[in-house]
Amino acid sequence: MPGTAPLHLAAEIGGPPRYAPEHYIGLARLAERGALDFVTLGDSFAGPGLDALAVLSRVAPATDRIGLVPTVTTTHTEPFHVSSAVATLDWVSRGRAGWNVDVSMTEAEARLFGRRPAASADDLWREAGEAADVSARLWDSWEDDAEIRDVATGRFIDRAKLHYVDFEGAAFTVRGPAIVPRPPQGHPVTVVDAMGGPALETAARHADVVLVRATAPERAAAIRTDLRRRAAAYGRDPDTLRVLVALTVDLGDAETAPEPGLVSGPPLAAGGSYYRGGPVDLAELINQWHRGGAADGFHLTPITPGRDLERIVNGTVALLQHRSQFRTFYPGGTLREHLGLARPANRYALEGGRA
Repeated sequence: MPGTAPLHLAAEIGGPPRYAPEHYIGLARLAERGALDFVTLGDSFAGPGLDALAVLSRVAPATDRIGLVPTVTTTHTEPFHVSSAVATLDWVSRGRAGWNVDVSMTEAEARLFGRRPAASADDLWREAGEAADVSARLWDSWEDDAEIRDVATGRFIDRAKLHYVDFEGAAFTVRGPAIVPRPPQGHPVTVVDAMGGPALETAARHADVVLVRATAPERAAAIRTDLRRRAAAYGRDPDTLRVLVALTVDLGDAETAPEPGLVSGPPLAAGGSYYRGGPVDLAELINQWHRGGAADGFHLTPITPGRDLERIVNGTVALLQHRSQFRTFYPGGTLREHLGLARPANRYALEGGRA
């Protein structure tokens, strides 16, 4: 029933490039104090800045519970290396990792690598889906108890519990197995920002969390229903899909009333939805949309991270918590537990796969 499921909240901690790890650690700790499910850190090949996955690997030991989700571009990268890096983040964070799957569509970005020209959105998102598929297979290529570490016999791995994935797709072929043991979560959480047709299909097939944009709750509910239908068509349980409305937030003048509805935002919110107003009205919007069944939660991008994230946590989230509309503590230790998602079974163990 609408409104009975837990509310999920996440926030972006990126913005103009910053090169001091303390900046990102401080923002992640602030979000953690509010018991947000996860923080994201955007990344692309289109401009300067630090590697998001590496930054969140630095943030991991400085935080305890908050989920860590870097943007990882699957275009011009090798899925074997990507899956290893995301698995490593899951290990160093003790089960709090995810990855926001993205593509690189411009010719300028393609020239940085010089291996191939830019491709269509359809082709790139199809490739991204294959990268998500093979990553999940590589994470399963080690069974949970594959490591023996038997000093007496000199055996480190039970090879019967190590599996080739033998993946063949349109863009690449991967034999496996992985070089990193199966991550603590089994599969780190896969996030897809579904802005259009190709991304929407990849999200329905592979994502645990989908970010969508809508300027009215009715539109958000329609997108959520469509995503759940598509997921079911792929043989997935639609109840394992978390759909979050992506919202760029400007809380610069907390004393003024918000603009009516949601309006077109600045360049930061291009293609998305924009909220300007105070923390109290943002809490009302979040609660109304969630209780009405429009979404499972919200992904908030502060237009000024240092200022607006503080107002989100100490204003909006604190009010939702006071009204018992959002949790005050984490229900578990992993990102999957925050999201109410089960740890996936190992496909090769279930199938009695081959070594």
